[in-house]
Amino acid sequence: MSEVHVTTDVKITVADNGPLIVNGGIDLLDGEGKELATKEATYLCRCGLSSNKPFCTGAHKGKFESVVRA
Repeated sequence: MSEVHVTTDVKITVADNGPLIVNGGIDLLDGEGKELATKEATYLCRCGLSSNKPFCTGAHKGKFESVVRA
């Protein structure tokens, strides 16, 4: 299972019908503990259709519905 290590203030937004948008510096590690490249804003796939998991490629458009509200 992959782990996310938070190194600074981080904000995660659940986009309607889209990815998790992670703003802020994070260390994103694969199942072997190797670091995956991230940016200041990292888009993580929620739909499972991305060809570049765990990152979002936009493959969800028109094929994934999820609207999360608190």
